[in-house]
Amino acid sequence: MPIVDGFDNESIRTIGHHGIVAGAFDSLGIGRVLERALPKNRHHNLSHAQSVKAMCINGLGFVERRLYLFPAFFSDIAVSRLLGPGVTTEQLNDDVLGRTLDAIADYGPTELFNEIVAECLLPSEFGSHCVHVDTTNFSVTGEYESDFNTRKIEITYGYPKDGRWDLKRFVLGMATNQHGVPLYLQTFSGNESDKESILKIIEALKDNLQSDEKVYHVADSAFYTAETLKTLGRHTFWISKVPSTITEVKDLENADLVFQQGNDPRYSYSEHSVDYADIPQKWVVYHSVPMHERQETNLEANLEKDFKKVCKSLKKLSTHEFVCEPDAHAAAETWREKHPRYQFQEVSIISGTHKLRKTRGRPRSDEVVTITYRISAKLEINPDAIEKEKQKLGRFVLATNDLSLSPDLLLTYYKNQGTIERGFRFLKDKSFKVAEIFLKKNSRIQALAMIMVLCLFIYSMVEFRLRRDLKKSGETVMSQMDKPTQKPTLKWVFFQFRRVREYAIVKEENRHVEIANLSGDLRRILGLLGPPYEKYYF
Repeated sequence: MPIVDGFDNESIRTIGHHGIVAGAFDSLGIGRVLERALPKNRHHNLSHAQSVKAMCINGLGFVERRLYLFPAFFSDIAVSRLLGPGVTTEQLNDDVLGRTLDAIADYGPTELFNEIVAECLLPSEFGSHCVHVDTTNFSVTGEYESDFNTRKIEITYGYPKDGRWDLKRFVLGMATNQHGVPLYLQTFSGNESDKESILKIIEALKDNLQSDEKVYHVADSAFYTAETLKTLGRHTFWISKVPSTITEVKDLENADLVFQQGNDPRYSYSEHSVDYADIPQKWVVYHSVPMHERQETNLEANLEKDFKKVCKSLKKLSTHEFVCEPDAHAAAETWREKHPRYQFQEVSIISGTHKLRKTRGRPRSDEVVTITYRISAKLEINPDAIEKEKQKLGRFVLATNDLSLSPDLLLTYYKNQGTIERGFRFLKDKSFKVAEIFLKKNSRIQALAMIMVLCLFIYSMVEFRLRRDLKKSGETVMSQMDKPTQKPTLKWVFFQFRRVREYAIVKEENRHVEIANLSGDLRRILGLLGPPYEKYYF
């Protein structure tokens, strides 16, 4: 039957932003590492590298599709263009997904990701003088089969950061560089302590991450324990927020200190030399203007509620009977010292008599009675105490064992801790459906966690490179606010590619594949990203 000239409606396939993901997978050399580590040793249609590439395209699809709908996701996508000639939608099934996850689990998800980082990131132009370490956890549902993988984690109950105490979970520990690019991942059992997991990650990084630069390991206050500091010693440099539960920190946060202005006008600081856990270190007390304003607003908003609470406490105290007047005065003074925000508007000690025998009526004139004393007082807010409290707001303490590090750099390096927190928010984004954990084997959960972080690796690398190249070239793209920008989010870039399609035109029995809806900013973005990306669109 002859082919009819014209538009082939059945040939329409989505490319969208998936070509950018595929281009990044190729340009970073991820496939090369996977082919070497997980070679194709059976007569399967797809290699493990192609399967992982498909999972990354799925994971960065930003659509309401879960990973267990893997075949459905690719039903209208140009799979042969993205994954290789001859690849069909039917070949992308759950068996392929499971086979590759098992191969990753057998090899070791952490070890495999380390090889990808070592080959695809560290030799590049990305510096890693700040390594940001943190953990989060993911809730899971259902029962999990035991398997014989000796590196498996335990899916169990633990402290839920999402508030779901009813669900089991696992912990994901991650380290990123100062640009938010993942450098390391490790999964832990759901009840693993943050203090223990962060220490394990840093010790592993010391062995895996070799750099000519001075490297700082940056972490939140969960890192800062005497045991951790002693274990790392003096030659592993770190930066951490110091917990406010430490007595010395409380004293510094409430002391009358002389602050110096920092390079950032919003911050001032006071330096202190400390020997904690037998490690000489520098503590810097910072005063943050934005934090001060925020805390002052909260203080004023909560003052009325707090006043009602302490009034109830005072009323309860007033029901207590004391055997002597000095005891009552002492109790009133002790109570006031525990509530420095308030002062007594008036206070008196009221005496009362009680018969020794529990009989009705007033005591007789010759009857022996006991005299007790109660506190009667009215409260008011102490304006001087509130003003003094306000002066101490906005303070926090950072520590480092690099005594030469300036307070300004210490603050700058620590503030970049937000990059890893943004990474965790990315992994938990409801449109990032690879984060919907459903697999029933512990080892596959660990392998899937590696895929999740690999998606973040691809996303953050492309976003960094695009922003860097826009700045170098002086070019801009339009932002969500319809204004030119050199710092677009990659999610916005992905959204702009949503209408890009592949279709076929038949003319004189010859089939020509064309690309639709690729113009303006889209071509400029592809030009900046380069040939590995362009090949999926032209």
